[in-house]
Amino acid sequence: MKKVEAVIRHYKLEDVKNALTQAGIQGMTVTEVRGFGRQRGHKETYRGAEYTVDFLPKVKLEIVVGDDEVSKAIQTISGVARTGQIGDGKIFVSSLADVIRIRTGETGPEAI
Repeated sequence: MKKVEAVIRHYKLEDVKNALTQAGIQGMTVTEVRGFGRQRGHKETYRGAEYTVDFLPKVKLEIVVGDDEVSKAIQTISGVARTGQIGDGKIFVSSLADVIRIRTGETGPEAI
């Protein structure tokens, strides 16, 4: 089992969610986050004063999939979230030791 975390642009969330659902991947957690990478923020002017916005708003999407679905999830997310511009985001993949469904007590792949 793998945990796939993707930090993407806000306006791409609905498209990514729909594409993952069509690919047969269900269940996700979404968190509003702020951060920066190579993009390093941008400058804005407010009432004549210029300031730098360092932390840009993004969305972090977390899904848990079986080992056989990891490449499908990565390809789906990267294909739909890509605009070709700086700031498209990142995808992180981690191994999971175990998953437990609280309601039933199921563990492992059955709990996904």
